[in-house]
This record gives sequence, C-alpha cells and structure tokens, in this order.
Amino acid sequence: MLTPEENELLTRVTGDAPMAELMRQHWTPVCLIEEVAEADGTPLRVEVLGESYVAFRDTKGRLGMLDELCPHRKASLVYGRNEECGLRCLYHGWKMDVDGNVVAMSSEPEGSPLKDKVKARAYPVREWGGFVWAWLGDADAAPEFDPPAFAPEADTVVSILKIRVPANWAQIHEGQIDSAHSSSLHSSDMKPARVEGAAADEKAWYRPSTDKSPRMQTETTSYGFHYAAIRKPIKNAASHNYLRITEFVAPYYSLIPPNNNYTVASVIVPINDVETAFHFIAWGGPNVPTTEEWRAFNHAVPGQDLDRKWRPLRTLENDFMQDREAMKAGNFTGVPGIPNQDIVMWVSMGACVQRHTDVLGASDLAIVEFRRLMTDAARKVAEGGAAIGTGTATQRQATIASHEGVYPKEVDWRTLVPTKPLIDAAE
Repeated sequence: MLTPEENELLTRVTGDAPMAELMRQHWTPVCLIEEVAEADGTPLRVEVLGESYVAFRDTKGRLGMLDELCPHRKASLVYGRNEECGLRCLYHGWKMDVDGNVVAMSSEPEGSPLKDKVKARAYPVREWGGFVWAWLGDADAAPEFDPPAFAPEADTVVSILKIRVPANWAQIHEGQIDSAHSSSLHSSDMKPARVEGAAADEKAWYRPSTDKSPRMQTETTSYGFHYAAIRKPIKNAASHNYLRITEFVAPYYSLIPPNNNYTVASVIVPINDVETAFHFIAWGGPNVPTTEEWRAFNHAVPGQDLDRKWRPLRTLENDFMQDREAMKAGNFTGVPGIPNQDIVMWVSMGACVQRHTDVLGASDLAIVEFRRLMTDAARKVAEGGAAIGTGTATQRQATIASHEGVYPKEVDWRTLVPTKPLIDAAE
C-alpha cells in the first residue's frame, strides 16, 4: 500500500505537481480529431492537467490550440468567432491565428503598434491515430512526435469511444492494467469458451480459460512495464498456460491483449485531479469495428449513453441505472458495456481513492508495480530528472505490442514480446 504522501504524489496532476510536470514531458492526447474536424467550426474547450485551452480549425483546415483566455482582458475564446483564418474574441474583437499571432484589434486605433507586441500562446499540435496531440511543456523542448503503439502508421484504422469519468487518472489506469478483475466484473461479456485464443464477435469476447485466479509476473521496461497474467487453459491444462501480456506505456495508455478480430488499447488523460478523459480503442486487426459499431458494442454512444460533453448518463446519483432484475436472470453486474462496468467501480471508490487503506493480494502485482513505478518516476522529475519514457534509451512506441495465447508451460512469456529498437539519438 502507499502512504498518504505517496498517494498525493501519484494522483495530483495539476499545477506544479511532479506528476503534471512528468506528463508535460510527453506529447499529450488532448481531444479527438472528430471534435475539431470542421473548418471554421465551433471552437472546442480542451481541459487537461487542470488547465483550459481552446482548439479550432481555421478556414484553410489548419489546426491550432491556444490558451483559452484572450490575452487582452481574459474573456474565453471558446465563445469566439472562428472565421477568415482566425479566432476572434467577442469582447473587443481581438483576433488570433493558429500560431497565436494577433491579426486584428478592432478596439485599437488603426496602425496601433500594440498588435505586433502581443501574442497568444500557441501549442504545437499533431493529428494522429484519431487524436489531437499537443506539446504542453517548454515549446523549445518539444521532441519529434513518436507515433503511439495503437497507431503505428498514419493510416492505421482506429475506432475510439470517449467517456468523461469523475475519478482520478490513477485508479482508472489501475483498472485497465488489472487482468484479474475481468473474470468477475466482465464475466457476462468476457466468456470462457473452447477457442484456440481470445476471440470476439458482435455479442461478446471469448477466452480459452475458466481460471479466475491468474498468476502474475511483471517486468520493468524503458517505457513503463509489462506483465503476464498466467491462467490454466480449458484444453491441455496440465502441459500449457494461457498467457495474457499487457503493456503499460507511461504515462497515458495501456495495450490490452488482442482477440482474433482486433487489438484493444485504453488512453487515459487527466482533466484535473478528480476527472479523467477515458478512451477505449479498437485497432489493428482483420475486422476492426467501425466507430459507430464500437461505441454501440460498449454502450457508449453520444446522445444515447453519454451527453454532448461525453459525460455518462449512468451516474452515482442514479445508481448507474443498475438492473437488478437482469442480475437475477444471470447478468453478473446489471450494467451493460465493459467500460460502464469499470466506471461503476472507479467512481464508487470516490473521486480519489485512499490507497493506504486498501488490502492487496497476489493478483494485484501489476497494481503494485504501477504504483511503485509512477511514484518513483514522479520523485525523479521533482528532483530535476527526465520523465519516464523519454530520451534516446526508450523503445519506440510503434514497436510495443500486447500479446495472448496458449503456450507450453516451459515458454517464458518475456520471449513473446517484440524486440526493442530505441529512439534515434539524432532526434
């Protein structure tokens, strides 16, 4: 367990908190491309790490992200006019382009030199893998963008659902790297079956194991850590293991073992200390569902399961609309959708769980590793060191992959993960 002081180090992600500084040393996925797809469309408020920004696509299709408040009198630019290659503040008509240049000052005399002396802060952005990524640290320190493992190529097909969750980022990450809970919490959607490996259809996911008590092994990596959940398979249990290898790529995402149709990832970005943008992704297989199919399968459809700001309609106040009659009929949770089942657990803990009071068991080894790794990483940043997952000794993200399958017991799971090409020192 963590002390209250260590828990604070792990969970605080705003202001000058060490974890916030660590995250600012990475390209951050700040919103979905679909949220800013339209040229001259509605500006988008972007909330991340306790700060607010405004993202917009200009008349020529260029994407920009600025501080939310106008440099003049600090009115919000989210309500501004997006027109003629700039974002115009409603208050006095100051207008900024995607690079932060002030291109008009309606309230100032014609020819005023003030326009050339003022600039809004603009943040470097990249569009990749369905996300807008922004560099929130020192602009002069921005490294080359390293494509994420879930979108190694620009044309990688990804389907993403997004949910705004009223819980701290760390307890959501702990849920995503916790293989043991899936055999209970998700048992109505992740079903044991006599399949050769993990499989999926439009109704459920299937696994070749009935084992609810996996043995856990972890290994630290240059980008975070990976671990194996080792279960008894349905077939050949005496001679084989069913292995599920999960990858945690600090600080924002995890790669969940694939099925026969697609691979799964979760991207978890702190909005502030008590809210998180959770993304669940299907990608990289022969039958990746469309975005609409993926959101429907997971009961995370905007306008149906979520409001227009991605907040779930199932809340603590309405008991997550849990269906007790469905539970009596055999559904384990009474809540449809794998992410929704997780959210009940994350939110019911409280906005920021007190880890010094929990009781961990053998199946929580990955949780212990996550806490140790990230508190140590935050301390290093607080002492002036580099963030975990940065630098030339870090494995390229596009070469990282999760894995699953049934193997003879003598096979070491560590031999099943990809080789480790590193970031080029020239970059």
